[in-house]
This record gives sequence, C-alpha cells and structure tokens, in this order.
Amino acid sequence: MENPENNPTPVVTTGDWIITLLVSAIPLVNIIMLFVWSFGGGTNPNKANWAKAILIWIAISIVLWVAILLIFGSAFLGLMESGPDFIDNPSY
Repeated sequence: MENPENNPTPVVTTGDWIITLLVSAIPLVNIIMLFVWSFGGGTNPNKANWAKAILIWIAISIVLWVAILLIFGSAFLGLMESGPDFIDNPSY
C-alpha cells in the first residue's frame, strides 16, 4: 500500500474540473469518458474515483427506473385488463 506522504496526488485544478464537467454534460460522450477516466491509465486518482462514483450512481438510477417501470407498467396493464370495456359494451 502506498504511503500518501511519499507519493502525493496532484491536485485537480479548477480548469480541469470545468472541462471535466463540460465533457460530462455531453450525451453519450459522458458515458464513454466516465469509463475512460475510471479505468484508463494516467488519470488523476481523484478524478478516477469521482468517475467511478458517477458510474455507480448511474447504475443505481437505471435499476430504480427499471423497477419503477415494471411496477407501474404491470399495475397499469392490470387496470386496463380488469376495467370496463367501453368499446364493446356502450353504456348509452
């Protein structure tokens, strides 16, 4: 294990963070760059950890959206099947 006092990590400058956030705001490019920053060599460890954390949040949000869509989608389909049929049986 490396000792941080012997091998200090360089600070990510404000300009680097501005470019990082700008690139991460571009659709599709952001996902590719997050993987490059997370697992590519030569990236500042602070930026790599940030990119890994963002990828974890993206994965959690995808799982939650799929669960919500399954729950509400099945509830909606259940209501559509069990509800009254106004087309075949007009009530007028």
